[in-house]
Amino acid sequence: QVQVLESGGGLVQAGGALRLSCPASGLTFDDLTMGWFRQAPGKELEGFSCITWSGSSTRYTDSVKGRFTISRDNAKNTLYLQMNSLKPEDTAMYYCAAVKNKGSWCYESQYEYDYWGQGTQVTVSS
Repeated sequence: QVQVLESGGGLVQAGGALRLSCPASGLTFDDLTMGWFRQAPGKELEGFSCITWSGSSTRYTDSVKGRFTISRDNAKNTLYLQMNSLKPEDTAMYYCAAVKNKGSWCYESQYEYDYWGQGTQVTVSS
């Protein structure tokens, strides 16, 4: 059974930082391309960062570029998201997702991913 489980969310003041973790089990972790998504109330799901199976290639949307860092530790079967300089508009439910793919490119579209976690809430107060 494939499990993807986010943790690390919480309430933080604007300008603060949080680190999300997402361990995955049930599949060989270094076969997986991974992505981070978020959904704010009343808004569509947004894919904002992804990383290839090896970690050699990452992508970010402009909304988080320079503030968020995606990384992975294949020895620990875990995906991470370091979020710095948080803004109130970063408030959302954050999800990690996985797809079995060992390509040299990762995906920002939710439709490319097969396995999803339950989400962790991030709230940034002004």
